[in-house]
Amino acid sequence: MRSRGCSLNKSLVATCLATLLVYAVPSGAAEWAATWGVAPLPPSAAFGPFPATPSYHDQTIRQVVRISAGGERVRIRFTNEYGTKPLVIGAAHVALADSKGVPQAGTDREILFAGRPNALVPAGAPLLSDPVDLPVKALASLSISVYLPEDTGPCTCHSTGMQTAYVSASGDFTKQAFQPQAQMQSRAFLSGVEVASAGRAKTVVAFGDSITDGLGSTVDANRRWPDLLAARLAARGGAISWGMVNMGISGNRVLDDNAGQNALARFDRDVLSVPGVAYVIVFEGVNDLGTSFGNFSGPLAASFKSMTPAHKATAEAIIAGYRQIIARAHAKGLKVLGATITPYEGSAYYSAEGEAQRQAVNRWIRTGGGFDGVLDFDAAWRDPAHPTQIKEGLHAGDHLHGSDAGYDALAGAIELGLFK
Repeated sequence: MRSRGCSLNKSLVATCLATLLVYAVPSGAAEWAATWGVAPLPPSAAFGPFPATPSYHDQTIRQVVRISAGGERVRIRFTNEYGTKPLVIGAAHVALADSKGVPQAGTDREILFAGRPNALVPAGAPLLSDPVDLPVKALASLSISVYLPEDTGPCTCHSTGMQTAYVSASGDFTKQAFQPQAQMQSRAFLSGVEVASAGRAKTVVAFGDSITDGLGSTVDANRRWPDLLAARLAARGGAISWGMVNMGISGNRVLDDNAGQNALARFDRDVLSVPGVAYVIVFEGVNDLGTSFGNFSGPLAASFKSMTPAHKATAEAIIAGYRQIIARAHAKGLKVLGATITPYEGSAYYSAEGEAQRQAVNRWIRTGGGFDGVLDFDAAWRDPAHPTQIKEGLHAGDHLHGSDAGYDALAGAIELGLFK
């Protein structure tokens, strides 16, 4: 059978293929890179003082995100990955936002999905929007509004947003200001922002737990350590535009499910599938140690004991988990940087047995040669006079999570020359 567009004469094959390639891959086409992101979480029941995951119906949710790399166009990734029924998006808009998250006049853009202003997101699926022509600079803030006309069921959310989001009364307010009926600090049905630029771009994924999530930092201030690293990379300048994606999950563990799936289970989605990813920073393990070896007490002791894994997360087991992450990342051409586990004596789940395991893990991170580079976060935080504890002023009062100063110390301890 003959091709309609090209003769089968062998002398014309090269010309034919060259012509087809020109049409298939436009010259100078921009590549997409992730500039912001969070890890979606399944709904959860009420736990102690924490309420159950909410649902929404006939409401607009407005969320503010601080991106890292800039570009000429953006596209937004929504998520219904833990939904049990289709999610209806009635309308969505994006705009540049000022320092307080207020949309800036003249920058509002409608978000379309396959050319339409609304979409149906299947249960268990993400949804990537059409490209939006909205030039954004590095470290800009975006306001993203989504109208949900039907009952959503329990939200596919990211619970530790550390940023105020606004929920309306009934109605579509995606194109206008509104008086919020409620405020929250979760990311709802929103998991990523990508940018397209004609220049070179690479993305770094910070892969960890609540310390990476930024728990303990000032809300609405972008003081998580990945935010601060993004600012340092942007200030360095150079030919590469650096994206930073924070895939920390509060309560997450390397080896066992707790808050969200364990690190090994979620690695493909939360790291390998991120557009433009070139580096991953692995900073996780303290929850494995705490839940395996901790001595729990207090009103939530029974709840915490229920998290104890069937098989204790020894140093050997955690290191084996790291080796899995490294192998899977290297297979995709990524560089893997390992961060030492920070001190936690004084926290609710500390024990001397867990501390011994932490020291063994950290020795391997520093000297085992498995990682492509080492970030010594333990050294950045430990108290020289009491090295099993975080230095005063660097933790948030719980001897586990960072203060603003603590997260600044972590970001400042990272050698920028590791990122090339």
